[in-house]
Amino acid sequence: MEDSSPVKETKEARLARKQEAKRLKRSRIEEAGGKRPRIDKPKPTVVPKKKPSAGGMSTHTNKNKNKRGGKDDKQHRFGRVMEHAPCPNESRMSTLSIAIPGSIISNAQTQELRTALVGQIARAAAIYHVDEIVVFNDRLAKNIRPHYMFNRRRNDNHDNNSNKDDADKDKQDDSEKKKEENKMRPSTDPHAFMARLLQYCECPQYLRRNFFPMHPDLQFAGLLAPLDAPHHVRALDRSEFREGVVLDKVGKEGGSLVYCGIRSQDVEIDRVLSAGIRCTVQIDPRAYTMPGKSFKGKVVSPSAPREKDGTYWGYTTRMASSIKAIFDEAPYSGGYDLKIGTSERGDTSVDDPSFGASGNDADAMSSFQHAIIVLGGVAGIEECVDADETMEISGNESKSLFDMWVNVCQFQGSRTIRTEEAVLICLSRLRPALFPDQVSNNGKKKKKSSTVLSQVEFSDGSMSDESE
Repeated sequence: MEDSSPVKETKEARLARKQEAKRLKRSRIEEAGGKRPRIDKPKPTVVPKKKPSAGGMSTHTNKNKNKRGGKDDKQHRFGRVMEHAPCPNESRMSTLSIAIPGSIISNAQTQELRTALVGQIARAAAIYHVDEIVVFNDRLAKNIRPHYMFNRRRNDNHDNNSNKDDADKDKQDDSEKKKEENKMRPSTDPHAFMARLLQYCECPQYLRRNFFPMHPDLQFAGLLAPLDAPHHVRALDRSEFREGVVLDKVGKEGGSLVYCGIRSQDVEIDRVLSAGIRCTVQIDPRAYTMPGKSFKGKVVSPSAPREKDGTYWGYTTRMASSIKAIFDEAPYSGGYDLKIGTSERGDTSVDDPSFGASGNDADAMSSFQHAIIVLGGVAGIEECVDADETMEISGNESKSLFDMWVNVCQFQGSRTIRTEEAVLICLSRLRPALFPDQVSNNGKKKKKSSTVLSQVEFSDGSMSDESE
């Protein structure tokens, strides 16, 4: 019986076969005039376009017009970015504040989650024009654990120090001790952590290096969504107001120079200030059209843009040692004239059709100067009052602290509403009642706005802070 197994090719035969294949390939290229022969593919058949019927455009033509780059593309604004935030162009003299307990940070398991939670609150405050955020101690917070990287570093340092002899410890230089004491440690206090990140979010990007050195609490600041608020001015924007930091320099006319985020150009103000101070500078818009000349401006109050045309100019962050200190340490003369407490046991519901329409509540909401909305932590405002030993009332009497005791979500589908969710719900439900002139559609009290929604400019060329 014959063996049907294939004969194994030797090494010499395989090399000869490859050489013969290369020789045939070179000969074909030479016959083709130095070009590699290609297999001619059949050309695709072109379907002639149908002429539009007398009744109107055909379906094929309408599809082409809706493609990107068509004639109707200018009417679509999907995915585009606003050049400027819409401005009501009406002065706003009243302020809106919110008070949040720092204990909500204690419930987040990791520093990434804590950072993202603070970013949600900062975004909500910027969207709804909050002027002040108060971080108060509700006496229910637990110390937070720093990130594991810093824990490991501290443990390694502790192990290394424990292995040294006592004689070496005594010989340690005073300079090294001072460096160790001044070394930045991650915060274990949730209130300090929350306040630092809120301030970081509010600060314009071009000023953060001046006011926020590297700190363990800001390790995951890259997770924070930018506010993209009007005072976060871009380098090429011709804004009348800008936030800046005073430099240790003096201009030609004797005023201090301020860095306001303008490329290769500092602004000379009308007075001399200490270096390192953050200030709001008003610049003549015509200065942007005069290249080569030095910018000049004057220092104004941070509330000047809001009082001029209602432009939102960020929020301030304040810490309070208790819920009572929220009202006792108010930065406004006379304190808050409208205090709103939020609770699922509130005696007034926002869903009530008569809410804000008539009665004492309507009068208070229409004539206030400084309003504050207080939100409770995991256990609510009642537990905050019970935990505060300096207050003489009990948690059941928390209603007496406020002018309005409101339930902002009467038929909630969950047993609990998280504080970061309550911030969005409260501001979205209460703002129309607090500022009815800005959300009304009659336009009788408003001046003609240059940034009405139908006239808002969108840009595809300049990227937003979100895209960056």
